[in-house]
Amino acid sequence: MSFTRRSFMTGALALTGAGHAWPALSQPANTQAFFGPPVVDNGVTYRSTNLARIDRKWRRQIVPYDSIEPQGTVVVDTQNHFLYVIFENSTALRYGVGVGKEGFKWYGRARIDRKAIWPSWTPPPEMLKRRPELPRFMEGGADNPLGPRALYLYRDGSDLGYRIHGTVEPWSIGHDVSSGCIRMLNEDVIDLYQRCPKGTAVLVLKHLGSMDA
Repeated sequence: MSFTRRSFMTGALALTGAGHAWPALSQPANTQAFFGPPVVDNGVTYRSTNLARIDRKWRRQIVPYDSIEPQGTVVVDTQNHFLYVIFENSTALRYGVGVGKEGFKWYGRARIDRKAIWPSWTPPPEMLKRRPELPRFMEGGADNPLGPRALYLYRDGSDLGYRIHGTVEPWSIGHDVSSGCIRMLNEDVIDLYQRCPKGTAVLVLKHLGSMDA
């Protein structure tokens, strides 16, 4: 798959999850510096992340973490822009994430009831009314703003419309950028996808003080 500026920007104009607009985010002067060499995943060639340009605190790492939640639970700290997978012995695997901007944040419990590799995206009618320039459908692929994986959040069997997914804007990690979806580096969402079977519990908190910021 070849990469073009037009196709990449088309992906960047899409949204962070079904039914949620991708708010504008000021771009760094050199966005290309955030990307590494192309890699292949499930037949799709995409640009890897240049982790040297990502602040260390947003990189995937094991941290001390006390929680009453069961092992394997995903906890999202929207205030500090971290996602944790609860491990044993008061530890967790922590990822940096982008979260909902003010007015679009949401909190509470959910469950991962659906997972997709290189997910497609179909904007809902209400989104097209606000953003008529958006495509009516985007196939999964390197230009799709959902990235290489999507984990769909449900509650009581109903799709909440929020997803945990990848991004075509790695510089957006650590910021309030979405309309509710949780955005991760592509390498991180691939890692998380493998750790979270269907049925994984998710807790999204309004504020959870980080022990290792």
